[in-house]
Amino acid sequence: MHGKILLRAVCAQRMKNVRMASAEAASTASTSERVAMPRLRGEDFRHPLDQQNTSLLQSLPGLNLIAKQTLGPLSEQVLYLENISTSVLVGPEQLNRLHLLMLEAAEILDLDPPDLYIRQDPRPNAYTLAIDGKKPFVVVHTSLVDLLTEAELQAVIAHELGHLKCDHGIWLTLANLLAVSAIQVPGFGSFVAANIQDSLLRWLRAAELTCDRAALLVAQDSKVVVSALMKLAGGGSSISGELNVDAFLEQARSYDKAKSSSPLGWYLSNAQSSQLSHPLPVLRAREVDKWAETAQCKALLRSGRKLQRKD
Repeated sequence: MHGKILLRAVCAQRMKNVRMASAEAASTASTSERVAMPRLRGEDFRHPLDQQNTSLLQSLPGLNLIAKQTLGPLSEQVLYLENISTSVLVGPEQLNRLHLLMLEAAEILDLDPPDLYIRQDPRPNAYTLAIDGKKPFVVVHTSLVDLLTEAELQAVIAHELGHLKCDHGIWLTLANLLAVSAIQVPGFGSFVAANIQDSLLRWLRAAELTCDRAALLVAQDSKVVVSALMKLAGGGSSISGELNVDAFLEQARSYDKAKSSSPLGWYLSNAQSSQLSHPLPVLRAREVDKWAETAQCKALLRSGRKLQRKD
């Protein structure tokens, strides 16, 4: 009996390894067919909600002053030192594969590559900080590296580059302070009124949709981006090989139907999202899937030149 159980476990593990190897092979094969977009602008792929909420944010009285006071030289130095002192800087001599993923993603988006740091943290996450007068940097948590395939990880890096490409800059850093609470700056809470907090979170959710488009422009395969979102919603090293992108997209469509079926569904959906820093994973997956089929996205990819894979 024990022998049969062991045999079944071995067979199951082999099947899982085959599925994971096939996924990795597909990701590697797709990179040789990708294109770079040397004249890409942030406005070429900015989500309409990002455009709308950026205008609303800029019109709020006093927000510029709050941002300058909150993100003064001392706060910026705290943010900068906190991140570089607790992470590993990626480069040609340190985690070179990750370094090449960053360079490749930046080339596709026609962007000067920022610094990339890897930080030990069990919570899968990545974020971007653009500090005045210093080179921007992206931080990726180790748990995210462990969770995702190489192609999915590059899509996450590309998402962060999207913030830089679209000049999300000061609003992104302010929103990260508020929503992510990566650093606690003394006195920050007293500056931010509830309406400004709501406006920043609404803007941040819209900006995330723009950056998911940047991830798609780098991956050039919507399933890679959706797979990364799916794993962030409910993935783990022991079950990654069994996750199904098509089933997750069908789940997203079901959510759309439930949300639009009644005024109550619409209200509950908005209430569910209102205090989040990111849109719901199923909504992000649906947005990526839909934009991949638009004339706008296809035209951008057609305009590119063949990318030479960096090895």
